[in-house]
Amino acid sequence: MKIQRILAALLLSASTLVFSPQIVAQEEVIEEVTVTGIRASLRNAVDQKRNSDNLVEVIIAEDIGKLPDQNLAEVLENVTGIQITRTAGVGTGVQIRGTNANRTEINGVSTVGSGSGRSGISFDDVSAGIIAAVEVTKAPEAKTIEGSVGGTINLKTIRPLSLTERLATVRLQGEDSSLSTDSVTPRLSGTYGDNWTTDSGDFGVVLSASYAEQDVTAFRPRADRDNDSVADAGTTPLYLPIQFFIQDYDNFEYETTNFAGTLEFEPSGLEDVKFYLDVVLNDQDRRQKSSRIQASGISAGEIGLNAANISEFETVNFGSLNGQNLGSIDAAVRGIIPTETNGTDGNLRFSGDTNSRITDSKIFSLGGDWLINDRFSARAEVSTSSSDSSTPSFNTTLNFINPNSPLNAAQLLANHQTNEANGDDALYDSNENGTPFEYDLRGGSLTFGILQDAAFDGPTTAQLLDPANIVLRDVQQSRSRAENEETAFRADFSYDVDESFSFDFGYRFSKTTALRDSITSSVGLREFADSPTGNLFSTLLVPGPNNFNAADGRALYVPDFLVIDPERVASDPDGVLGILNDAIVANNAITGSTRGPISAPTSSQNAFFDIEEKTNAFYGQMNFEAGIFRGNAGLRYLKTEVASTGNTILNGVATPTTRKGNYDFVLPRLNIVANLRDDLLLRAGWGSDIRRPDFDDLSTSFTFSTSPNPAVNVGNPGLVPQEVESFDISLEYYFAPAAVVSLGFFHKTRTGLFVPQTEEPETTAFTDANGNPVDVRDVTDPCEGGGIFNPIADQNVFAPLDASGNQTTGVGVCVPLSQQVNGAGENTQKGFELAFQYDLVEFEDTLGWASGFGFLLNYTNQKFSGGEEFWGATTRARDIFAASGGASDVKLQVTEIDLSDNAYNITLYYEKYGLSARTRYTWREAYRSTDFGSTSSFPWGFPVVQDDRGQLNASVQYAVTDNLSLGLEAVNITEEDVTQYCVNENALLCYQGLTDRRLTFGASYRF
Repeated sequence: MKIQRILAALLLSASTLVFSPQIVAQEEVIEEVTVTGIRASLRNAVDQKRNSDNLVEVIIAEDIGKLPDQNLAEVLENVTGIQITRTAGVGTGVQIRGTNANRTEINGVSTVGSGSGRSGISFDDVSAGIIAAVEVTKAPEAKTIEGSVGGTINLKTIRPLSLTERLATVRLQGEDSSLSTDSVTPRLSGTYGDNWTTDSGDFGVVLSASYAEQDVTAFRPRADRDNDSVADAGTTPLYLPIQFFIQDYDNFEYETTNFAGTLEFEPSGLEDVKFYLDVVLNDQDRRQKSSRIQASGISAGEIGLNAANISEFETVNFGSLNGQNLGSIDAAVRGIIPTETNGTDGNLRFSGDTNSRITDSKIFSLGGDWLINDRFSARAEVSTSSSDSSTPSFNTTLNFINPNSPLNAAQLLANHQTNEANGDDALYDSNENGTPFEYDLRGGSLTFGILQDAAFDGPTTAQLLDPANIVLRDVQQSRSRAENEETAFRADFSYDVDESFSFDFGYRFSKTTALRDSITSSVGLREFADSPTGNLFSTLLVPGPNNFNAADGRALYVPDFLVIDPERVASDPDGVLGILNDAIVANNAITGSTRGPISAPTSSQNAFFDIEEKTNAFYGQMNFEAGIFRGNAGLRYLKTEVASTGNTILNGVATPTTRKGNYDFVLPRLNIVANLRDDLLLRAGWGSDIRRPDFDDLSTSFTFSTSPNPAVNVGNPGLVPQEVESFDISLEYYFAPAAVVSLGFFHKTRTGLFVPQTEEPETTAFTDANGNPVDVRDVTDPCEGGGIFNPIADQNVFAPLDASGNQTTGVGVCVPLSQQVNGAGENTQKGFELAFQYDLVEFEDTLGWASGFGFLLNYTNQKFSGGEEFWGATTRARDIFAASGGASDVKLQVTEIDLSDNAYNITLYYEKYGLSARTRYTWREAYRSTDFGSTSSFPWGFPVVQDDRGQLNASVQYAVTDNLSLGLEAVNITEEDVTQYCVNENALLCYQGLTDRRLTFGASYRF
């Protein structure tokens, strides 16, 4: 199917070339046709691409505030060689030629992001309503600011002195999500622009503003089957039982306010001088109201209670990695999981995630252009770009205590009291007990639910919603802040030697700072006596969302559970904390616990860093035109000084420590265009660039997780920028106005790639009292066997055994340690890009209404290879592969994350009689992803494989009058799911993302 899709895209493009002689013959007729709207924007974009001396792609709004999509990432998806990633269905990440390592500018000014990355402002922070055009530079010139591997994205606003008439528009819309339980959310945008001639000179202003609310929801079921495969009583063949289930309900509420303003002034008497001031303000308030149902500790029960509880298996063929056969094995796909006979497992947990991000971004630039004489011109600009973010969160996990289990609440409390009296932990007194589950993973759908069968001690709906049957397990708080800023000064000069030769040169100074203050608190309660029951804080509890079946109509899911009210958490976190602490005090009086209160978040000294970079850059570039050739060639030189300040912790005392470093690079760049014919261009480019490491990868600071699985990421101040050498060549055939077919090849060689280097802690194999194998880690600091000691992580399945052979409970365990390093060897990215654009406007006399059609196609094929770094399988995975007849030491060569080998877009549009409509189908092939649900660790040791996926979007607008138009836009019309596999494509289904369909409707008016 995959090959058929690719061939179809190629054949469609190839077939259009057959008609090119007719098209050329009609060229004079086309030039007489006046076009507006979609056609005008496409024609202007093609003209800019054609006239550029380097390889650029351009998208121009058909009218102010009318880019092809509401979301800027999805706007960029129209560009050849660009794919995007989505969060809950909303475009957030952009890959240019398979890499996330790109730059984002606004009006040529660097932007900074809300996190620690280098790519700039998040695309969901900027409304497409304030952007007039998007330019993507794939082949840089010497004057292009360094820092990109794939390309530089420049978002452009309107220049007021270029206006030929007053501009005043307003747009009012509403958006509805198919999975959201909230009402329609509003969008409002408007633009005013004009210019005047006064006695003091020519003056112009453009002001654009937008306000948008958005409510997006995604359902994300997950199933882990990555534990050791075990022979049941020595008679059953090896198989993979269920290890873990998650029913993840993600809801994000966005409130975004954007403003862009430009002033331009040409003083009287100084007609050769122009001053400008650009201001861009972005406020993003993203609130998360997510919930998770977790079924944990279930594999031992499934194995130990006999495989007869599994009613159906599937054979999983893991395929091969790097030429290593991984074997095949049976895996459970349907059955029930009773509770352990002693009532301990499996465990049912209800979590509420209220992670938020509140970001305030500002960009200011003040500059001037001066035409010194007919040959010499200059431009100077000072700019500042800042992003201040806070990430308030209050995440809680509640354990369900099954009242029908032999270890009910009364028995757990009695066990605790006996242990206290005897001075030991001989009896089980944890704050979780056993709940039975049922599951069905057939048909590519990961479904599970609670087995509400009295014969298996299953809970009733009323018991699931009874506050007395839940206890508090975890409270994680954050009020962390991140401050990023770049201040820059640049001076650019241009000297025209004659009509065919000119010279550009310039200087740029920039100072970039990044500060992180991790203000957190993480508390885990593991003993029943320490955990207040829900009836002691029942005023905080509300039923969780019960519509997890809304996306695919599944019959098996968990509709009845309790969570701490996310609305109350967001509006009054201190009040919520006070109620929980009151519950702890009340619980202590009941159980005799001495558990102290949960503290408010405090600054984590080992996670603080403050990094400053200063860069001086010089460039010289000659521009030439001779015969059929034109282009530019030049050098860019830069020197950067880095000072990284973090805290060194010794005996609990934090001492600020600053480490300094510097580096310099010479970056040659060359671009040549050959006009083979009036309508045929051959374009080539070659150049070098660098990519600086992310700020948190330079810091010596780190943070801990409460899970024992994720690696602790420690920065590496010794990281140096990776280098990239790029080569491009393309053939572009402009066979009619606004029409082009192009074929291009690119090749990038990257050295010093940033790759993770992970040190795993030593594990020792034991057999517990039930005869099940367990892997035990060191639970004391330091970790002599490798890794790093995490003082707040649950020991969980890695806990040591007690004298009776039962795993203990506790906090503090050795976990993996990960650090970014510069990879050895060379990595290459190479591929080809095919693009086609054409409309039927020239055939109006013969086709009539059908001449309103036009279409665009782009296709990208790319590969990533090389390098000497590998991801290694986890201990569990190695055991499974070996038992499955595969290799025992499996490794996967590190590859680029989010890179699809094949991708294409097909757009069909229609514009005539006041009707403007377009539909776009986007498809991308499977790729490795690190977005695996609610965990940051790699299942099986490798990034997951996100399966092939297509998406259909469409929009229609109708001009009621010359000023008023009505519109409707639809995103993800067919509600395409996200499917992820562990280890290899089509190997072991482990994750789904069920996303919504979003409809936006409204009206725009131009005064």
